Amino acid sequence: MEEVANQGMSIKDALKEVLKNALIHDGLAKGLREGVKALDKRQALLCVLAKNCSEANYIRLVEALCNEHQIKLLKVEDKDELGEWVGLCKIDKEGKPRKVVKCSCVVVKDIGVDSEAWTVVQEYIKSKGANI
Repeated sequence: MEEVANQGMSIKDALKEVLKNALIHDGLAKGLREGVKALDKRQALLCVLAKNCSEANYIRLVEALCNEHQIKLLKVEDKDELGEWVGLCKIDKEGKPRKVVKCSCVVVKDIGVDSEAWTVVQEYIKSKGANI
């Protein structure tokens, strides 16, 4: 599942870095409301959706908007992990995440800096499709 991409960077690590850079540059829309607004306004560069989302209608809506507006969609396994990646958690003294808030959908509106990680994610989408 974690395939090695350019220079040993896995797609998971690349996606984490892209989300972190976008978070720093205020380029993320987190959650259904913000995500759908960004998708509808065609502001999105990439949409990340958790596979274990409990609402089927939620998944259908996000997938339909991505298809309609030709926005790239990546699916990750766990919404807890996605919430941690986009900063919806507290970090304790040891640097471990605590009180992680689940997040089923994240839309990247601005990547900040054009990094190697962004290139890896784009190449992965072109070659493999939507699932990590």
